[in-house]
Amino acid sequence: MPAIRFLYFDLGNVLVHFTRERMCSQMGEVAGVDPEVVHNTIFEGRLQQDYELGRISSQAFFESFCRQTASRPDFEALSRAAADIFSLNESLVPVVTQLRRNGHRLGILSNTCEMHWEHLLRRFPILRENFDVQALSYRIGAMKPDRAIFDAAVAAAGVEAAQVFFTDDIPGHVAGACTAGLDAVLYVSTPQLIEDLRRRGIGEEEVRSQKLGVRT
Repeated sequence: MPAIRFLYFDLGNVLVHFTRERMCSQMGEVAGVDPEVVHNTIFEGRLQQDYELGRISSQAFFESFCRQTASRPDFEALSRAAADIFSLNESLVPVVTQLRRNGHRLGILSNTCEMHWEHLLRRFPILRENFDVQALSYRIGAMKPDRAIFDAAVAAAGVEAAQVFFTDDIPGHVAGACTAGLDAVLYVSTPQLIEDLRRRGIGEEEVRSQKLGVRT
């Protein structure tokens, strides 16, 4: 197995927790429409997909949402409702900070949109301070599990695909990464991730749950 020289982490339900239900509920409250209407507007059509692919701007997303829901909420209020849905995965904080402290190169590889990413950067300093590379779908123009986003992520890391470690909570994304040549594992828990790293000789000491105080 090639030595790992770069580590990518997914955002949603890996580094941070979130639910679509909360997003739809909050947006519906601001817009004065039923959360189910919000869900159908954003996720059953192509609106969120186009936004996460960078095909439309935040303003275009807003205008399309207003048109499809026959509503006209305040832009900033709707943006906050759409983006303020995340909580930090506290169990990963000591792992990430110790990996970075010990000289490992870290990145984020995620399907996301401008609105969510900008909120996350403001809300969670750990994302600004520990991850040098951000391979984000709305910037790259491709989404996991498409090969293009993984190839772009490898290029941004500046190493061979086999030297890139990646963890994601969606099996299809892990499979897509493996097909692209990355060393990818499914994220199921932080203790399991620590074991996956240990098996690759990453942080034999630094990622021990006893030392990092990781809660099971």
